[in-house]
Amino acid sequence: MTAIKHALQRDIFTPNDERLLSIVNVCKAGKKKRNCFLCATVTTERPVQVNVVKVKKSDKGDFYKRQTAWALRDLAVVDAKDAVKENPEFDLHFDKVYKWVASSAVEKNTFISCIWKLNQRYLRKKIDFINVSSQLLEELPKVAEESVPSGENQSVAGGDEEAVDEYQELNAREEQDIEIMMEGCEYAISNAEAFAEKLSRELQVLDGANIQSIMASEKQVNILMKLLDEALKEVDQIELKLSSYEEMLQSVKEQMDQISESNHLIHLSNTNNVKLLSEIEFLVNHMDLAKGHIKALQEGDLTSSRGIEACTNAADALLQCMNVSLHPGHDMLHAVKQQQQRFSDLREQFARRLASHLNSVFVQQGHDQSSTLAQHSVELTLPNHHPFHRDLLRYAKLMEWLKNTDYGKYEGLTKNYMDYLSRLYEREIKDFFEVAKIKMTGTTKEGKKFGLHGSSGKLTGSTSSLNKLSVQSSGNRRSQSSSLLDMGNMSASDLDVADRTKFDKIFEQVLSELEPLCLAEQDFISKFFKLQQHQSISGTTTNETEEMDGGNLSRSYISGVPQPVSSEKDMIRQMMTKIFRCIEPELNNLIALGDKIDSFNSLYMLVKMSHHVWTAQNVDPASFLSTTLGNVLVTVKRNFDKCISNQMKQMDEVKISKKSKVGILPFVAEFEEFAALAESIFKNAERRGDLDKAYIKLIRAVFISVEKVANESQKTPRDVVMMENFHHIFATLSRLKISCLEAEKKEAKLKYTEHLQSYVVYSLGQPLEKLNHFFEGVEARVAQGIREEEVSYQLAFNKQELRKVIKEYPGKEVKKGLDNLYKKVDKHLCEEENLLQVVWHSMQDEFIRQYKHFEGLIARCYPGSGITMEFTIQDILDYCSSIAQSH
Repeated sequence: MTAIKHALQRDIFTPNDERLLSIVNVCKAGKKKRNCFLCATVTTERPVQVNVVKVKKSDKGDFYKRQTAWALRDLAVVDAKDAVKENPEFDLHFDKVYKWVASSAVEKNTFISCIWKLNQRYLRKKIDFINVSSQLLEELPKVAEESVPSGENQSVAGGDEEAVDEYQELNAREEQDIEIMMEGCEYAISNAEAFAEKLSRELQVLDGANIQSIMASEKQVNILMKLLDEALKEVDQIELKLSSYEEMLQSVKEQMDQISESNHLIHLSNTNNVKLLSEIEFLVNHMDLAKGHIKALQEGDLTSSRGIEACTNAADALLQCMNVSLHPGHDMLHAVKQQQQRFSDLREQFARRLASHLNSVFVQQGHDQSSTLAQHSVELTLPNHHPFHRDLLRYAKLMEWLKNTDYGKYEGLTKNYMDYLSRLYEREIKDFFEVAKIKMTGTTKEGKKFGLHGSSGKLTGSTSSLNKLSVQSSGNRRSQSSSLLDMGNMSASDLDVADRTKFDKIFEQVLSELEPLCLAEQDFISKFFKLQQHQSISGTTTNETEEMDGGNLSRSYISGVPQPVSSEKDMIRQMMTKIFRCIEPELNNLIALGDKIDSFNSLYMLVKMSHHVWTAQNVDPASFLSTTLGNVLVTVKRNFDKCISNQMKQMDEVKISKKSKVGILPFVAEFEEFAALAESIFKNAERRGDLDKAYIKLIRAVFISVEKVANESQKTPRDVVMMENFHHIFATLSRLKISCLEAEKKEAKLKYTEHLQSYVVYSLGQPLEKLNHFFEGVEARVAQGIREEEVSYQLAFNKQELRKVIKEYPGKEVKKGLDNLYKKVDKHLCEEENLLQVVWHSMQDEFIRQYKHFEGLIARCYPGSGITMEFTIQDILDYCSSIAQSH
C-alpha cells in the first residue's frame, strides 16, 4: 500500500500541486469486483482545497489514472454502516449515494478518520458521521499512527501537521515596527534575554507616561462634562417641542383616519350597489319572458306554420328561462320563486295544449288516410304517407321541447301515435296483401282457402302428381300428360313460365312497396320523436337536418337523466314493431300461398328476399326492416329446403310400369327443369351457396334413384335405363355448366359410357350365338394348354365342325339377325333421348371387332385351311347402313 501511495503521489497528485493524505482500496457494492482507490487530498496553494479523488488502474497498462473528483464541501453524510462490528462497507453521500466496500475495516477506519480531521481543520462544516464509533473519532492520532508505518508516519503525518496548522501572516505595519525595533538593537537577536529585558523596561516607561497623561487631562475632562450637561438640557427642550408636535400630528392622523374610513364605506356602498344592479340585470335579462311569447304559449295557433313557429320560439325561450343557472341565493328570493312558478304553470298549460292538439292531428290523419284506401284497393301499391309526415314534421321541434320538459306527455303522445298508426297500417297492409294474393291466384279470398290457381280453379300442387305417376313409355307420354291436365293436376314441368314470371314480379313489387314504406316511417319517427339512429335512412341533406333539429334545444332527458343512444335505437325498433306488427304474418301467409301455387316459387322468393335483406342490412343491420325481413328469410329458406326434400322424397317413392319401357325418368326431367330454372333465377344472387348445396343433395338422390329404377325394371334392360338417363344428366350438366357439379358430370359421363358398352356387348351375343359358343370353346382349349395349331385336331373343334357353324351364318342370315337386333334396340330405347344411332354405331364397331377376332382365331388355330367367313367387313358396313336407312 505504501508503494502505491508514493506512486500515486508522484504520478497523479504532485503534477496537480496536491498532497495525498489518506488512501483506501475499494470496490462498488453489489457489482463485479473492479478495484479502485479513494484518495483524500489537499492543495499546496492557498486557499486550501480538500478533495476526495477516485483513481483506477488503466485497462491498457499498469499506470493509474484520475477518474472522478468530489469537493469535500459537497459531502453531506458519511455512513460507516455499523458502529460496533468491524464492517468494510461504507457510503459517501455527495450529489447521490455512493456505496463502497473497502479491502479491510482498518483502511476504512483510517480513511473516515482523515475525512473527519480535514472537515474539522478546513471546513468546520456540518458533515454527518453516522454509524461511526465515537472512540474512533477521539483516538484519531493514535489510529493514524497504528495504520501507517513509522517512516511513512514521520514524513506524511508530519507534513500533515504543517499543512493543517493555522498560519497568520504579519501585516505591513507590524513588519515595519519589528524592523525598526531590531535595527535599534543592532539586530542583537543573539542575546535574547537582554533584548527581552530592554523591551520590558521600555514597556514600563510607556505605561507610566500614559498614566501621567491621563492625570494631566483631568481639567480637560471636567470642562468636557460641563459641556455635556449643557447639551443634555438642550436635548430636553427639543424633546418637549417634539412632544407638542407629535400631539398635533396625532390629531391630524385621527382626522385623516376618519376621512379614510368614510371613503372606504362610500366605496363599499358603491361596490354593493354595482353588484346588486348586476344581479338584478341578470335576473331581469334571463328570467323575463316576453309578453308575445306568453301569448303564443297560451293562445298561439298550432295549425298554421306561422303559429307553430311562434309557439316553437316561445317554448324555446321558456325553456331557456327555466334552465337558467341561478347564482347562489337567488332561489331564496320571493320574486324568483314566483317567476319560476309562473314558468312551470306556462309549461304545464302549453304541454297539455300541445299534446291535445297532436292527438287530434293523429286521429284526423288516420281518418283522412282511411278515406284513400279505396283508391289503392285495385292497385298493388301502398298509400303514400309523405304528406302526413310532412305536416307533422312542423311540430318536430315542439316534440323535442316536450321530450325535454314533460316526458310523461311525450310518452303518452308516442303511445297514442303507435295505437292510431298501427290500426291504420294494419288495414292498408292487409288490403295490399289481399290484392297481391288475388293477382297471384286470380281468385277471391274464399277460393284461396282451397289452394286454387288461375281463374279456372285448377289445383296447384307443383310436383304432387309425381308420387302417383309411374314411368310411362315415350310413345304415350304426350297423351298421358294431356290427360293429367284434363284431370286438373299440373306438374312443375308443365307450369307456364309466364305464371312464374308473374309471381316473381308480384313478389318483387310487394317487397319494393314495403321497403320504402318502412324506411320512410322509421325516418319520420326518428325526426319527429327526436330519437337518434346509427345513420340516416333517407338522403336528407345537412341543411334539412339542421332545420329539423333546431340546434337551440337541449339534449333529450328521461326523468332528468340523458337518454343513451342505444336505448333510443331500441325505442325506434319497438315503435316500428308495434306499428308494423302485421307485416311479418302477412309476408309469411303470402310466402305460404306462393309455395302452394308452385313449390319452385321458393327459388324466386329466396333470391328476392335475400337481396332485400342484404340491402336493409347495409342501411342499418339492427333496423326493424332488416330484422323482419331476416325472420321472413328464414321461413323462405325453410320452404326452399322443403322443396328440395319433397323432390328427393318423390324420387325415392317413384314407381315404374311393368308394361311399358322406362325411357327418361320423370325426376331426371324434373331435375333438368329445376336446374335450368334455378340457374336463371340465381344468376349473380347472394345465396348461391344454398343452391349449390341443394344441387349436391338432388344429384346424389337422382343417381341413387336411377340405379334403383334400373334394378327394378322388367320391360327395359337395366343398361338401357342407366345409359339413357345418365346420358340425359350428362347433357343437362354440360349445357348448364354448373361449376359445383363438375365431379357429378364426369361421373354421369362415365356411367353412361360403361352401360352403353355393356348393353352393346350383351346385345351382340345373340345374332352369331353358335359361332360365339364355338370360338369360346376354342379359347377354352387354348387356355387349358393346347397349342393353337393343334385345336383343329380336337373332335368337337375340327375343321368340319367349323365349316358347319360358318355355313349357318351366311350373309343373308347375318343381315336378318342384324335387322332383328336393330328392331329390338329400337324397341328398348326411347325417342326423347335419340340414342338409337349412337347405340347402333357402337354395335357396328363392336360387331366388326368380333369379326376381326374370329378371323384371327381361324388364322391361328386353322392355318392353311382356307376357311373364311361367308361375309366380309364391307358386307357388315353395308348391312348396318342399309338397316339404319330402311328404318
